[in-house]
Amino acid sequence: MKITTLMVAVSSLWAAMPALAQDAPDVDCENAETQMEMNFCAEQDFDKADAALNKAYKRAMASQKKADADVEETMGANSVGAVAALKKAQRAWIDYRDGHCEGVGFQARGGTMEPMLMMGCKAELSTARAKELNELAQGMGN
Repeated sequence: MKITTLMVAVSSLWAAMPALAQDAPDVDCENAETQMEMNFCAEQDFDKADAALNKAYKRAMASQKKADADVEETMGANSVGAVAALKKAQRAWIDYRDGHCEGVGFQARGGTMEPMLMMGCKAELSTARAKELNELAQGMGN
């Protein structure tokens, strides 16, 4: 009885999936005209910047792990901390980015432009942070 109920629920959900999935609008972000298009494009910009940020963070984390391993080998376990420092900095940076960009959004609080302002801010700051993280990774010889 329970398996049958589960099968019915899963098949119902599977059948509803196309209705749940929303196709991305066909928007030319180089020529966006409506606020909805501009908001969509700002979100796309942020998604790209966030993906680059995550990639840069992984590179920086790998370099910091290597730095910790090198330091531990030469100076002992009490001298490591590069990974912890990066994690601490990244958490603080995310809080800063999100808070700062929320503040930027207040320029159009409650308006249709607010999401565009916030996403644009997050994309800009994420791009800058990705550059910093890539420089950190390169500085560690990676």
